[in-house]
Amino acid sequence: MQEWKKNIRQVVPYVPGEQPENKNVVKLNTNENPYPPSPKVMEAMGKTDDLRLYPDPTAGMLVDAIAEYKGLNSDQIFVGVGSDDVLAMAFLTFFNSDRPIFFPDITYSFYDVWADLFRIPFDTKPLDEEFLIHPADYYWQNGGVVFPNPNAPTGVFMPLSEIEDILRHNQDVVVIVDEAYVDFGGVSAQVLLPKYENLLVVQTFSKSRSMAGMRIGYAMGSPELIRALNDVKYSFNSYTMNRPSILLGTASIQDEDYFRKTVAQIVDTREWFKGQMKKLGFEFPDSQANFLFVSHPEVPAREIFEKAREEGIFVRYFDKPRINNYLRITIGTREEMEKLLQFLYAFLKNRK
Repeated sequence: MQEWKKNIRQVVPYVPGEQPENKNVVKLNTNENPYPPSPKVMEAMGKTDDLRLYPDPTAGMLVDAIAEYKGLNSDQIFVGVGSDDVLAMAFLTFFNSDRPIFFPDITYSFYDVWADLFRIPFDTKPLDEEFLIHPADYYWQNGGVVFPNPNAPTGVFMPLSEIEDILRHNQDVVVIVDEAYVDFGGVSAQVLLPKYENLLVVQTFSKSRSMAGMRIGYAMGSPELIRALNDVKYSFNSYTMNRPSILLGTASIQDEDYFRKTVAQIVDTREWFKGQMKKLGFEFPDSQANFLFVSHPEVPAREIFEKAREEGIFVRYFDKPRINNYLRITIGTREEMEKLLQFLYAFLKNRK
């Protein structure tokens, strides 16, 4: 082996969902919002004419808009290039103990990638058979705690009382609650911020605000946590948030009516789709996200995944222990879900 190759950092990368080039498919594999962004966002796109200039390194316009919307001070908000960037910065900033950080064994699969990349020891805590987190598993000494709520890829929501239980037992480390899907069901842990200065709540514009392509995420926390995040960000790259994202993100946060309307449409479709899937014999936890995590007692998930793909219907399959017989299905439009159901009905009927 050439000597320089010995110094390359070896990591197993995160594998994102497939982005098919053919647009004439039913794409239900990456939890994108099926509806366009707010009309105010589209209107603001015509104002992005200063691209020759560097963006505001503080993203002040967007930070202020989020703070006002959330009822917080601007020094309690940190923004990044999608919640992935925010979470990666949080791992780099807060998880520097010799003790392992804790997160669930079935969860967002970027957590162990960042831990490996940043040389952070970690210990996964198993979900029970109903895919529930047990707060008592997080009582032991650790270097930090992170988990999504609702969880991904299961969609299960953990009540605030259990989140506070974890916080009460972990006041010497930073606890991160990753709320990428919280707008589709449940209550944000933001309400716990006044009581716990070590709590960081992370949200995103990618799902409920239909802006996955703009890459906007943010964290809410105590001024001390946000100041530490900014120090690391400015040591890494001062200009992480581009001008269009700042402008269009601000426009999105100012259209509450459209936001509520599209979220309600997705929730309504999700609840209808749950009933249809039960009729077909599928089993799944009660999702409070914009997806279902389903299995069929008689048909392997991989087989359904492959046959659906052949028909131009994309869902997500995870070839991992404990979940390799499940499919994660994004909630699209009613029309898209009906196309999936038609395929599943015919597939299951012909397979008998």
